[in-house]
Formats: sequence, structure tokens, C-alpha cells
Amino acid sequence: MLFAATALWSPAAHSFCGFYVASGEAKLFNKASQVVLVRDGDRTVMTMSNDFRGAPKEFAIVVPVPTVLEKDQIHIGDRALVDHIDAYSAPRLVEYFDENPCQQMAAREQSRGMMFMSLKAADVSAGRADALGVKIEARYTVGEYDILILSAKQSTGLETWLTEIGYRVPRGAARVLGSYLKQGMKFFVAKVNLGEQQRLGFTYLRPIQVAYESPKFMLPIRLGMVNAEGTQELFVYALTRKGRVEATNYRTVKLPSDMDLPVYIKNEFSDFYRDMFSEQVRKEDMRVVFTEYAWDMAWCDPCASAPLSNDELRGLGVFWLENSPPGGGNAPNSVFITRLHVRYDGAHFPEDLVFQETADRTNFQGRYVLRHEWKGTEDCAAANEYRQKLRERRAKEASNLAQLTGWGLEKIRDKMALGADWAAPEDRLKWWQRIWR
Repeated sequence: MLFAATALWSPAAHSFCGFYVASGEAKLFNKASQVVLVRDGDRTVMTMSNDFRGAPKEFAIVVPVPTVLEKDQIHIGDRALVDHIDAYSAPRLVEYFDENPCQQMAAREQSRGMMFMSLKAADVSAGRADALGVKIEARYTVGEYDILILSAKQSTGLETWLTEIGYRVPRGAARVLGSYLKQGMKFFVAKVNLGEQQRLGFTYLRPIQVAYESPKFMLPIRLGMVNAEGTQELFVYALTRKGRVEATNYRTVKLPSDMDLPVYIKNEFSDFYRDMFSEQVRKEDMRVVFTEYAWDMAWCDPCASAPLSNDELRGLGVFWLENSPPGGGNAPNSVFITRLHVRYDGAHFPEDLVFQETADRTNFQGRYVLRHEWKGTEDCAAANEYRQKLRERRAKEASNLAQLTGWGLEKIRDKMALGADWAAPEDRLKWWQRIWR
């Protein structure tokens, strides 16, 4: 059975690769974002799905891009596809049930999955450009978004231009903008057209997708830290042909996985996972990129959600499937997914994320195991030996949980309802007392 923990992360503000530009005194706080990166050769399709906090009537997002984008390189995506790939790749619980030691019984296994969710996007305008060295390279309306592609001679000119048309640019943005200008990058600016959004009938901001060619396989995160309060969460879902994706300028490490935990975690998985990830970030001094999932998209074991179909993958921009037959069947093994999770701030992640595709197709998933104890009353040598080993097993499960999360052992023992010797109340009952307990 599957379950979705929508409260896995608190409803904080969400960020992205660019920075939000809010009008007037309104504040927008960046906290987390989801990005789908489809990559093959020099071709990239990027889907940006962002959430934000604050209620300004107008707001903007500015994202560095390596080239001037034509109108048909910009597309409005489907939020459900981002939700699905998130659910498919999410960390999961697996349950096993101990068999009767006195008899050979088929082991029963159940899987439980997790997902986290987030969404939304942003906005901007135009004005006195030439005098400030700002050039509007292209102007489009795509779906509910008004799009500008900008270049600039100086970062101060771009900052002044945004300020003069009524937007409050985060302090320190000019320095970061300048570094992108030196790399010859352009700026993708998206503004929500409120009238068009109302006409289309959407009550939320749909993901923005852009397709481009560039030898740079990277994600610009520094601008997103300019107006951020504290740390931010970033989920990257990379879809490639060959294999796993990893960062080249930061260490990429796998999240701890395949550890036995107390069964009560089944009802507290969101709390566990949040604290577990925070503890791993602390141990790594918030200087690594975590791999949470790496798998051939054609299958999964266990599955937190069904694999994406060819049609869904095409909707996310997997362009090499364009000649495969439609109809919603599962994806062929030419699509490999890597789920990366980063918690970052400016002090620990001073550079943008740079990636590379590897040929490693080794399967990995964030997977946590619950083993339900056999509660039968039979007495035999195997059953007695089984019961004697339960205390050691419970202690190990509690130790794993404490190590992963930093939780205290005493608190864990209380949650498990065990004595100081890791014995359960029923361990001390006679067999006939256990029958009618």
C-alpha cells in the first residue's frame, strides 16, 4: 500500500535558480524548489516548478540562461507531471512480516512510499532599457506568462532598470548578476499575466519549461540565495539516457538507506524523514549533494508510485522518445532518473551546481525497513530462539533510528513501549496468557 505525506516539509516559502523581484514593500521568501532536468548531449529541457510565500499583486523571477531563447523554446508544463516524478522517486518504507518460526510460511511484504510536494512560479516588466545598457532580446506571451529575454552590459544597469519600473531588487543582486554577465549568459524573466491566467481558468502557477542547447550542464542557484531567509531545499530530477547524474563541483553522496527501524515509524515517517535528512546535512556540514534515488525508469522495486509513461516523459521534455508510439505504456530503459536533494545557503554553496552524466546505472533508493514481529503463541525450539533474539533486534532498530535522526534512545524506547532491557510486556507472559491477551 502507498501513502503520501504531504506534510513532510513545512509549508515554507520556496525558491529557485533565480531571484524573485517583488513590487513595492512586499516580501517574498525563498525556501525550496523542484527542477526537472532532461539532458542528452548539449540539449537540455528544464522544468521549473516553484512555490513562494507572500501576497504581492505583482512579482518577478529572473533566471540566468546560456542563450537567447526563441518563443517556441518556452512551454508551460503540467504540474501533475512534476508531482508524479516526485512521488515515483521519493524515499519509501518497506514492511516485512516475520513468519512463524515453527512453520514454513510465505513471507508477506508490503511497500509504503513517500512523496513531498511543492509548486509555483513568478513574474516581471519592461521600461527604460537602452540608456541603462539593457537589451530586450525577445518578448513573448506563453500561456499565462509574459516572457522577456534580456542581456545587459552591466549588472548595475539591469538592477537600476528593475528598480525604476517599480520592483525591489534584493540587496547584493548586482554582484551575482555581474558574474553571470561575464559568462555571457542572458536572463530569462517571467511575469504572470493576471488577465490571461484568469481567462485560462488556472488558480495556480503552472511550471515553466525551457529547451536550449549548451555545453553547460548546470543549475544557477546563487541568485536564489540573494533574497532568501536561511537555508533552502532543492529537489532535482535528472532524466538522462546513459545513467546517474552527479555534481562535479560538490561531493555527491548517497543518503543512508536499507536500515531496519522500529515499526512505530510507520505513523511518523514524515517526522523521521525530515529529522533524518537534517541530521545527515549536519554531519556533512551542509556541503554535499544527496542522491535519494537512481533507477531505470522502466521499473521500480518497491514502487512508491507507478513509473512515468512515455507520454508523461515526453511532457517533461524527454525528446529522444519522440518517435516511440503513444498510448501511455511504461518507459523503455533508455530513460534513467536521478533524484538529487540539496539543502544550501550562500556560505556553504558559493558556486552554482554543475552536473555530469555518468555511465553508472546502479540502482539506488532511499529505503527504510520495518519488520513486524511474529506474535504467535506456539512453543517450539525455533520460536523460543526467535523470542530470545527479539530484544537484540529491537535495540539495533532503536540504535539505527537514533543514529539517523539524532533522537534520544530513551525517547525512542518509550515510543516502542519497551523496558530497559528492550523487552516487550508480552515477552514475560506464559504461552497460555498470550492466547487471550
